[in-house]
Amino acid sequence: MNLRGFDPGGTVVDPAEAVRGFLDAFAVPAARVPPSLEAQAALYRSLLADRRVLIVLDNARDAEQVRPLLPGTPGCLALVTSRNRLTSLAAVEGARLLSVGVLSPDESRSLLADRLDADRIAAESDAVAEIVARCAGLPLALAVLAARAAAEPRVPLATLADELRESGSRLDALDGGDSATQVRAVFSWSYASLDPAAQRLFRLLGLHPGPDISAAAAASLAGVAPPQVRAPLAELTRTHLLSEHLPGRYASHDLLSAYAAELARTEDSDADRRQVTHRALDHYLLSALNAQRLLGPPADPVLPSPAQPEVTPEEPADRERAMAWFTAEHPVLLAAVDQAAQEGFDVHVWQLAAALTPFHQRKALWSDWAGTHMAGLAAARRAGDEAGQACAHRNIGNAEATLGRPAEARTHLERAARLYERIGDRLGVAHTHLALGRVSTQQGRVPEGMRHSQRAVQGFRAAGDRAWQALALNNVGWDHVQLGEYRHAIDHCEQALALIGDTGHVSGEAHTWDTLGVAHHHLGEHSEAAASYEKAAALFHHIGDLYYEADILAHLGDCHYAARNPRDARDAWTRSLALFEQLDHRDTAALRARIEHHLHLDPSDAVLPDRD
Repeated sequence: MNLRGFDPGGTVVDPAEAVRGFLDAFAVPAARVPPSLEAQAALYRSLLADRRVLIVLDNARDAEQVRPLLPGTPGCLALVTSRNRLTSLAAVEGARLLSVGVLSPDESRSLLADRLDADRIAAESDAVAEIVARCAGLPLALAVLAARAAAEPRVPLATLADELRESGSRLDALDGGDSATQVRAVFSWSYASLDPAAQRLFRLLGLHPGPDISAAAAASLAGVAPPQVRAPLAELTRTHLLSEHLPGRYASHDLLSAYAAELARTEDSDADRRQVTHRALDHYLLSALNAQRLLGPPADPVLPSPAQPEVTPEEPADRERAMAWFTAEHPVLLAAVDQAAQEGFDVHVWQLAAALTPFHQRKALWSDWAGTHMAGLAAARRAGDEAGQACAHRNIGNAEATLGRPAEARTHLERAARLYERIGDRLGVAHTHLALGRVSTQQGRVPEGMRHSQRAVQGFRAAGDRAWQALALNNVGWDHVQLGEYRHAIDHCEQALALIGDTGHVSGEAHTWDTLGVAHHHLGEHSEAAASYEKAAALFHHIGDLYYEADILAHLGDCHYAARNPRDARDAWTRSLALFEQLDHRDTAALRARIEHHLHLDPSDAVLPDRD
């Protein structure tokens, strides 16, 4: 029986009507049918007592609609389908709950292949792949597209894929001609069943950059206190308009997101929608800045505008939780940068890019580092914001240098220096000299690099910034290493370690130990070099900087090999190789060749070190 729990006409089947329908199916004479629902249900169960019957209760609204229709004997089975989670049936009646997910890509292609000509499917494999991706495993959507394609055999499948690609018309493309085969209409039945708070949250989720959202971000999106968003989230999850794919993180089917955005455009004003977007961007910017501060002294001190009312940013408790927050939110933050650029929140664009920088550096996400700041640069130019432009140019320069493009890096850094000078930002000038020093040394212009690094030391000293002064001293030490002046290098590194102390600049301390290791190594002081490398690797490991941990371990292996300790060299190199392979880094092949040349080591022996 179709219980019409989510019916376009709103005519939900009453349990009494359903029981009477079953009694009629068993040919019970009208004179024998008792007047009350309880008595009718008892008669229905007695008729099932000596039979083996499968009762299918389709499209149920809630547990109360279903309960009178359940058989009372073990010989029968009831199969209930619903858009709601009927958890009380499990708690009271011992039902087994089974969530039915969307189709896999292979299952989706199989559904299309069953309904369309195989040659047509094979001839337009790219279009089929896009249709499968855009329908995101929803059987109704795939069935509607297949029916349209079958009815219009001369229309290329690529044309249907094009319709799905256009977000504004995606749901129009999934219209089978009547309410039962209109994806928009089917979604509307579930939406209409929600209470007003859940309806509003569902619409607002259509404005979220995605691909998923935390409960805290949902509260800021809706402009309510975090406890107030729990009930709407639970209702949307219970009705399968959202899924809690990870504890505390919610996602929606792509087509449901398109429907939610459509509702927001039709039911909410332009001003309301813009305010919602502003709240979401404030939430992510302020939360990212809170997390960034735990990763060490930032090179880009961002002063955001006051947040919109009722925004409740997240506040990670420590460095590990900050990294976990960035990891979980990274796809959302990248989408937020794009959304801010598209909708004219230009200050948010470059400030979000700046807030993401330490995470991008530690996870070796250098292309994302450069890409977000390229978006930030364009946004800051639109806004005429010279501080934003300087920040973006300097970060693009640093990213380009890390990606091995020093000439491009120098162009951006020189522009940053001019902008910082013009706006009178002395710390910005010092940071840019620090970066120009690295790039000059990278280009083989070591004396020039040392001059830039020394100017950075002076600038940070004048500003009273011990953490960055220490890192600049380390860079001077590195330049001395490049010039073969190893004792001078050690002297500058020891000055840096004395300064960095309790500043929390763990990355700077680790880099300094690495420079010390290189200096001692060149002096043939292998035990001192190995001890320095071990300290550097442990610090990078602690803060989750995979690239530099791998790089230092490679240096440690070199040191052990030079000291004629092949077993220790093998251990350090294989740990380094595992990390480089995890990063899919360009240095992987060179390190593997070095291992094979020196130790005849099978690279498959590499073991990834445990992480704390």
